[in-house]
Amino acid sequence: MSEKLQKVLARTGMGSRRELETWIEAGRVSVNGKVATLGDRVEPDDLIRVDGHIVRTVSPDEIVRRVIMYHKPAGEVCSRNDPEGRPTVFDNLPRVKGMRWVQVGRLDINTSGLLLFTTDGELAHRLMHPSNGFVREYAVRVRGELSREKRQAMLEGVMLEDGVSKFDSVEDAGGAEDAANHWYKVSLVGGKYREVRRLLESQELEVARLIRVRFGDLALPPKLKTGRWMELEPEQVEALAQRVDLKGKQYTGLYGRARLRHQRGEKVPRKRRNPYRR
Repeated sequence: MSEKLQKVLARTGMGSRRELETWIEAGRVSVNGKVATLGDRVEPDDLIRVDGHIVRTVSPDEIVRRVIMYHKPAGEVCSRNDPEGRPTVFDNLPRVKGMRWVQVGRLDINTSGLLLFTTDGELAHRLMHPSNGFVREYAVRVRGELSREKRQAMLEGVMLEDGVSKFDSVEDAGGAEDAANHWYKVSLVGGKYREVRRLLESQELEVARLIRVRFGDLALPPKLKTGRWMELEPEQVEALAQRVDLKGKQYTGLYGRARLRHQRGEKVPRKRRNPYRR
């Protein structure tokens, strides 16, 4: 059974499908010694290399699906390696055995807040896809007057460089009437580059601070400090998978729990010896 090359690579945790598609287009990927092209499909026995290194592919049943929420601080870049040496969102993440974290979408360097990571590239792809309709909510502090006309324009749609964008909601979130800065909560479906900032700037509003506070049903926990992460429970991960029509992983029973502990790097508790047993 053949699958799309970028889907197979994403399952290894090397990156998102979109990122891996750029690798294929750049000629970094080969299949059975031949440079791959976008749209290629591969079989389980095909030999895949990335930058000359053999990639060990995994079947869907081998994936241990984990998801963490990370509170990104401003100043971190959403990249594994930054040529300028700036801190990245991967620096503070927990290590995983035999897998890699794939980020669900991006936040620009000046934006803080909720960022999701998963070990399952297919889950990351589906969470990012606009067709699944995940709402992103942001708290934003702006300088400038948000008139009724400007608010209505952003709700109806504004033509940006890459197409029409709009907010699903714009709500007042506090601040004095005569203050230069005012807080709002805005939400939208989608994840274009700097979309929230560009929408507000199209109405001559300057963004002073931007924080993502919600992705779908997952809200940024108040106790989750910047630079820290929190892992979702298996039940929450399964609910996310079902939301995007992805087959859930069952980690029940003795073997399932032991396997999950192993992937998390946890020590298996030793049984205490019965002192009355000879």
